[in-house]
Amino acid sequence: MKAAFIFIHAAIASAGSLKDIKHVVLFMQENRAFDHYFGTMAGVRGFSDPNVQVNADGKNTFQQKVTPDISTEAETLLPYYINYLGGNWTESTQCTGAGQNSFQNNQACLNNDLNNLWAVNNTPTSWAHFRRQDLPVHFSIAESWTVADMYQEGVIAATEPNRVTWMTGSVNCPGGPQTPDQGGAVLDNNGTPGCEAPGFACFPFSWKTVPEFHQDAGVTWQVYQDVDNFGDDALSSFVQYQNAGPDDPLTKYGNSYPGLDKFYSDAEAGILPQVSWIVGPAELSEHVPYLPRDGAWLQKKVIDAVVHGAAYNSTVVMISYDGFRVPFYIVSPWTRGGNVFTEMADHNSQIIFVEQWLEALGYNGVATDQMPAWRRQHMSTLLNAFDFDHPDYSIPNLVEAMTPSEDADGNWDAASICQGKYGEPPPKPPAPFGPENENSDPSKLSEEGFKSLRGYLTEGRYLVFEMNGYAVTAGVNASDITGTEATSDHRNKNQRWVSHATGGTAIDGGQGGGTFVLSSAADGRFLADHTSLAKDRSGAETYTIADMGNGKGYSLMKENGKYLSINLNGTIDIVGSGAKGFQILSVTYQS
Repeated sequence: MKAAFIFIHAAIASAGSLKDIKHVVLFMQENRAFDHYFGTMAGVRGFSDPNVQVNADGKNTFQQKVTPDISTEAETLLPYYINYLGGNWTESTQCTGAGQNSFQNNQACLNNDLNNLWAVNNTPTSWAHFRRQDLPVHFSIAESWTVADMYQEGVIAATEPNRVTWMTGSVNCPGGPQTPDQGGAVLDNNGTPGCEAPGFACFPFSWKTVPEFHQDAGVTWQVYQDVDNFGDDALSSFVQYQNAGPDDPLTKYGNSYPGLDKFYSDAEAGILPQVSWIVGPAELSEHVPYLPRDGAWLQKKVIDAVVHGAAYNSTVVMISYDGFRVPFYIVSPWTRGGNVFTEMADHNSQIIFVEQWLEALGYNGVATDQMPAWRRQHMSTLLNAFDFDHPDYSIPNLVEAMTPSEDADGNWDAASICQGKYGEPPPKPPAPFGPENENSDPSKLSEEGFKSLRGYLTEGRYLVFEMNGYAVTAGVNASDITGTEATSDHRNKNQRWVSHATGGTAIDGGQGGGTFVLSSAADGRFLADHTSLAKDRSGAETYTIADMGNGKGYSLMKENGKYLSINLNGTIDIVGSGAKGFQILSVTYQS
């Protein structure tokens, strides 16, 4: 009896929750896309995407259109390594730009959702990518904790609209909570008083920002930035901050310059406010022509200050960018271990996460009423990225970052050195138009490996479903699935599956599961009635796949309400309620 009591007590004590978090740090960098940085990463939705969109012309979105005025050697351009020529390109491309990131340019490339005119309406270089050797620190941070591969910018536009979204939840588009006289639609980087057109980009803006909700609720907060902040503190674009006096909280916490050194010391001492925003200096922002490796140094400074600080065990750091589908990773004890978060998210998700965390702590009135309802309904809360029951407080050995160069006055100067050596702007490597690129397989660009899934399932990856040491397997010439022994690298192709969404989508911040049919990566057969395999999709059974949360895995519910399972002997079972969850691995292998 005594032993039973001790066991129950330990189980209760180990249960975690949002309340375990005491500090959240939000840090946004500039204008880098997910595939541009991480398209080659193993276990993510990148260049090995099995669900890549195929347009009516039979071309998929990796095959960007090429017109004769760009090249007569090819009709399409596929993703290519920006430093494929070697030599000095590995240095010069650190300060090379790819094109424009404006609302107009990006919408022209998106081309009414065909997403096929990046080479034509931007530049061919916009289809180039880096590899791990170019971004070792970025890869090291993202893969030591949890990286998201379905995180989008808040609006397909330039920096200011995304920074405004990040700090307020809106850009004042028609039909949203704001009125036109509060600033009109913010779609570009206008920073001069007045409107660019009637009801459009009317600077300054005047709706209520997220930090104001925090201030009213008694939440502590601070924007950490230096005087050189690249103009990226969106709060300074709002009239209430412009008019605030020197002792006003909006000035002290939102429109002042405590410096990043203050952040490092506060993090190391464990005295950060509850919510922190970091706005870095221009030279370390990763915005062209500023070097990715210099931004990596800044990211590592931030991460080192937190993870080696006195409050790491209760701190979350979220790092994001402002450019289309963007890199996003979450550093915390509850996201440790090399996972991929697969839910549909954007900058509003960070706001929603902080709201739910503060509400869990008992704060009232922290939820902004300025966010469009559609975003709140459809964007992830980010909660499923965390496993609060199994925190991992270990600290990884991150790759060392190269210290950015400084001039005699202590100013960062790597970009000017790069431009002085290679040109301003530096030349771009010529795109590899021709048969070798046009007939290539983008999946061959990817690294091999795997990541554990977190969050509700979306398309775009090869999946392995494991339970009790066995994996769901479509054996050669087998009529039914079987359970075969799982392997440490999860490489067996017969255990690999592709999910195909059927229209049922997990919404409301990711609560509930989406509906899918599953096909074998080995031979294309579909998981069908009971445990059988069908030759084509018409015979497939629809599965509701739901994240059970906090390390419990995923349930695979059949159309009859029962669940797919694997017993301790490796036998496939169909069971009722109370089914154990599958661990799902996102895997990337060439064969």
